[in-house]
Amino acid sequence: MEGPTYWKIGDQISLRDAFGRALTSLGSIRDDFVLFDADVAGGTGAKPFVQAFPEKVVQFGIAEQNMMAAAGGFADTGIIPVVTTFAAFGTMRAHEQFRTAIAYPGRNVKLCCSHIGVDVGPDGPTAQMLEDLATIRAVPGVTVVVPADANQMLQALPAILDHPGPVYMRIGRSPAPVITPADSSFNIGKASRLRGGNDVTLIATGVMVARALAAAENLASDGIEARVINLSTIKPLDKEELLQAAIETGALVTAEDHSVLGGMGSAVAEFLAETHPVPISFVGVRDRFGKSGEPEELARLFGLTAEDIQKAAKSVIVRKKA
Repeated sequence: MEGPTYWKIGDQISLRDAFGRALTSLGSIRDDFVLFDADVAGGTGAKPFVQAFPEKVVQFGIAEQNMMAAAGGFADTGIIPVVTTFAAFGTMRAHEQFRTAIAYPGRNVKLCCSHIGVDVGPDGPTAQMLEDLATIRAVPGVTVVVPADANQMLQALPAILDHPGPVYMRIGRSPAPVITPADSSFNIGKASRLRGGNDVTLIATGVMVARALAAAENLASDGIEARVINLSTIKPLDKEELLQAAIETGALVTAEDHSVLGGMGSAVAEFLAETHPVPISFVGVRDRFGKSGEPEELARLFGLTAEDIQKAAKSVIVRKKA
């Protein structure tokens, strides 16, 4: 059986479409997982799998709390539940069931949620989950994965299925540029250095990685060499890579489509505050709910563009020299 077909660098592909392709490809070669769906397969990207493998789907309707509790019990059969829904429902509505029935006993369940950040776009603030990283990464023993593009999604899904214990994976909704080649590796717990530089480090996750790369290109034209790190695992952190970045560049910018409260930037800052404190600037949503609009329009409104990352980089370099 051939593996999934990867995309070319520069293609614009939604990560939820890549999630559907990855699920369907794995459904042909693996019998160790089933899909738990809350009647939103069309929204999460899982619909191709539902159509191809209806016998591997457990449908719960709009009852995420029941779905989460059932997934915890089902995992004891040895078959892995891949639980899919929107992040607002999976990480907040059903948070207690995820914490108690899945994370506390360390059950082998994979929670894969779409509709994260303002990348969701016109679906509006109730579906734009800006707090999921904060709520989930605080739960002990949960691995948190955020692929940056469609090619990484194809590699991330089999990786989390092979990774024991509870995993939360974030899935973007809107088309995002492909930035990683098909032959790159995806290892849980390892960050990827996408660009070298010693003036400042841009640490980005999810759809913000492409914007960080664009920011680094623009900074280079101003004589600033920015290192770019794709932090595709938020928990556990790649502490070695982060410490090296702090020591060698002395200033960091974190960029995420999430609240600056409790997200990836907070995780990086918590680690470095105890090991090697350096000036850090946080690019993310500033303690407010989202709005309805087109994704790029919202990125400008909430300060999530490549230009915003550039400004933050120049600001933090000034602080480093002060």
